[in-house]
Amino acid sequence: MSATRSPKVSERVAPKAADPQPPKKKKHDEDDGPDFATLFRAWIESHRASWIDSLRRLGKQPIGSFFTCMVMAVALSLPMGLSLLLNNVERLGGSWQRAAQISLYLELEASPAQGEALRDQIKGMPGVADAEYVGRDQALEEFQQQSGLGEALRELPENPLPGVVLVTPNEVDKPTLEALRQKLSELPKVQQAQLDLVWVERLAAILKLGDRFVFGLTVLLVSALLLVIGNTIRLHIENRRTEIEVIKLVGGTDSYVRRPFLYMGALYGFGAGLLSWGVLAFGLNWLNDAVVGLAGLYGSDFALAGVPVADGLSLLLGAVLLGYIGAWIAVARHLRELAPK
Repeated sequence: MSATRSPKVSERVAPKAADPQPPKKKKHDEDDGPDFATLFRAWIESHRASWIDSLRRLGKQPIGSFFTCMVMAVALSLPMGLSLLLNNVERLGGSWQRAAQISLYLELEASPAQGEALRDQIKGMPGVADAEYVGRDQALEEFQQQSGLGEALRELPENPLPGVVLVTPNEVDKPTLEALRQKLSELPKVQQAQLDLVWVERLAAILKLGDRFVFGLTVLLVSALLLVIGNTIRLHIENRRTEIEVIKLVGGTDSYVRRPFLYMGALYGFGAGLLSWGVLAFGLNWLNDAVVGLAGLYGSDFALAGVPVADGLSLLLGAVLLGYIGAWIAVARHLRELAPK
């Protein structure tokens, strides 16, 4: 009987070394987390959900939301409307150059030819926009019409009025005009150079006072607007307190909790900005009829300008920012109280 060869004990105990295999590659996706594209899509989806949720909640209370926006619109319209009115007054002051004319009274013996030559000379001087010569006969005729003393003036043996050159300056600045007046008074055949800027200075002072008043009113009304937004957002927070506590209990971050209320504040601001723009446009158009009628009595074609598109867009952007800031302040104040107990 042939004997079978049995394996060694060491061979039975220790198995053969397995064939070398290449090391397994690590899954970078699992180790490093989601990539940037996935995170960005999640961020966009979170903001979209907060935006839709804010719109839905405002839509459930249309009357309350409208009146909140209307209160904000009134607070925005007052300073903006006063600022637009001041701008229109300044635009009316664009005729200051005509009102701030320098009147050059010529000597009585100056002939019309000399007056016209002086007018042409003044037109070429720096700082002069235009010059107009009014002869003695024309000056007498205008004085008779405006003074109502036509019959008495006709009894005079000769015309007592001199020729006048009316000089329109390029800009209305008191030191510049005074220097120009002094220079013109030294010209030949000029007996007197008269400049009356008192009413212009008074109007400029009134406009400066108006600017300060508008600035102070803006600060006060913006503070009131922030309080309105803050109180409105606080009510929304109280209505969702239980929901927010549950969100924070399961690990929701402060930014996640804050986001819907920030969108809500921005939406309130956007609605208030649109309403304020409409109120200002309607108000200026309604007031313009009376202004045009008053200006027509004075022989002027002045009319109020509407709300410029740039100013309207600035108003809209400012309202959105104020709503956003007001919501941020309100949530920041109550965020500590929103932690689950």
